[in-house]
Amino acid sequence: MDEQAPYRAVLDEVGPRLRRLRDRRGLTLAALADATGISKSTLSRLESGQRRPSLELLLPLAGAYGVPLDELVGAPEVGDPRVRLSPRPMPNGGTFVPLTRTPGPLQAYKLVITDRGHEPDLRTHEGYEWLYVLDGRLRLVLAEHDLVLGPGEAAEFDTRVPHWFTSADGRPVELLSLFGRQGERMHVRAKPRVDPS
Repeated sequence: MDEQAPYRAVLDEVGPRLRRLRDRRGLTLAALADATGISKSTLSRLESGQRRPSLELLLPLAGAYGVPLDELVGAPEVGDPRVRLSPRPMPNGGTFVPLTRTPGPLQAYKLVITDRGHEPDLRTHEGYEWLYVLDGRLRLVLAEHDLVLGPGEAAEFDTRVPHWFTSADGRPVELLSLFGRQGERMHVRAKPRVDPS
């Protein structure tokens, strides 16, 4: 009896599982190669089963997809099912938490800004941003506009327009940010369609 057969069967399923995961995320091999540093040809051979998975290939893929290594190899789910988010410090005070764990055109973040900036330091960069205030008051300077947004208010703008935001009153402000690096915009459906009949 071949004692290695169950392990080979598990390894044979890794390639198709990786392909399904990439397809579900809507990623090209090129985008995944950029995110992982693994060549497109290696990724293609890995997905087709022509290359055996190794830890040095699976670890960057697990990181890029934001999934545990166990999920890539099809190990049974065990342990704590909670998602653990990792807050990161912001340069000008506060924290941000990446909510999107996969590479792709749109990224989501929760921001908590604790410092009130004094003079606006307007910046520009490629992309498109959508902000939604959860709590507190946000000061948003967008070109010649100087706005204060409260809970439940949103703003969207092309990040090539000079912009800057901070707490409006020095108290913490919590907000959600959706950001598209290549200028992708969020699609909002404001209300359900009415049946004409």
